[in-house]
Amino acid sequence: MIDKAWHEANPMPPQATLDQRIAWHLDHAAHCGCRDIPESIKQELKRRGVPVPKRRETMASAPVGSVPLGDLVDPVPAVPPRPVTIEGSVVDLVPFDAEAHAPALFEAVAGRDDLWAYLASGPFPDLDSFTAHYAAAAEKSDPLLFAIIDRASGAAVGHATYLRIAPTDRVVEVGNILYSPLLQQTRGATEAMYLMARHAFEDLGYRRYEWKCNALNAPSRRAALRLGFTYEGTFRQHMIVKGRNRDTAWFSMLNHEWPRAKAAFEAWLDPENFGEDGIQRSSLAALREGTGSA
Repeated sequence: MIDKAWHEANPMPPQATLDQRIAWHLDHAAHCGCRDIPESIKQELKRRGVPVPKRRETMASAPVGSVPLGDLVDPVPAVPPRPVTIEGSVVDLVPFDAEAHAPALFEAVAGRDDLWAYLASGPFPDLDSFTAHYAAAAEKSDPLLFAIIDRASGAAVGHATYLRIAPTDRVVEVGNILYSPLLQQTRGATEAMYLMARHAFEDLGYRRYEWKCNALNAPSRRAALRLGFTYEGTFRQHMIVKGRNRDTAWFSMLNHEWPRAKAAFEAWLDPENFGEDGIQRSSLAALREGTGSA
């Protein structure tokens, strides 16, 4: 069973090294079971030839009388996202710096007021108002704002955030996503979402990763499904945004679904998946389903 006293006496170090994290999870497995060992830790244990502790059956809860209860869950909270650099192959995610990133991003979205239709802010009439807005946004920890940097040019081509961060429940949302025309429908667009999901699940230890959008935002709904999120329903009259009603479509990806999604992301992002014309050989959905065809 979960030993709350052990957790209180042995908290995860706030900025633990990989070796410290591995040692903590092995100790935790010995004392409390191992239901939620992060996938990154499992892979590192396998790489080092260390057996991965098996899940204990005692982690599943038994009904109390005739009342069914959910499975017991490791109470260790996830790590709150911090402003760190997350490196990719074609894009990097970096903490948003308004002075450094706003000019290029403003230029990249200039004249495209449609990009702001479903966002809570914008469009902005000039660079000064754009920069002022993002300078304030960059100071917040929730939403935590990242610039998406094209590695080839070094320029900011979009942004995304972690928001509605709930470490105790190990739930985090990805949102406030702005893709400029330079990023839309590119490998970098998909890689940015892969990097954010991987960081949330593997480095920070979240068990639920959410995507929400205006129910009228058909491109966002298609993107969520393409990326491997599951549609969960629509919250009616959920918000008022820019003076208009917003029904919100909810999507999620769970930690036990991540390994399959990750494998598909990495297969799709592989340069071998693209012909000389740049067209994909296999779609992300097909790779996730194991069919391997476009």
